[in-house]
Amino acid sequence: MSEEQKLAQSFSKSEQHLDEETLFVVSQTFKALSDPTRIRILNLLCTGEHSVNDIAETLNLSQSSVSHQLRFLKNLRLVKYRRAGTTLYYSEDDDHVMNLLKQAIEHAAHH
Repeated sequence: MSEEQKLAQSFSKSEQHLDEETLFVVSQTFKALSDPTRIRILNLLCTGEHSVNDIAETLNLSQSSVSHQLRFLKNLRLVKYRRAGTTLYYSEDDDHVMNLLKQAIEHAAHH
């Protein structure tokens, strides 16, 4: 069975089980991936753990903007953090969504 056939079969099975909570989580995940700043942050976190200051400097964003976006992503459990003294270090927390992001970036690069 080809990958496309497996994917189509998987979609037909899951289509029958789309409850309200699942629909909400899926829509929030795509909402998270619909913002260019969040995409840039997640893409950077694909390379490893980064502090808020490092993210802000690397992406040329304000710390408050980065903190706001990270809070949104943390609430969706797409990123996690660890504290070292007064510094928070963020990393990815959902391999499925990160794979989706990587695939979308690869798809866009082919056009």
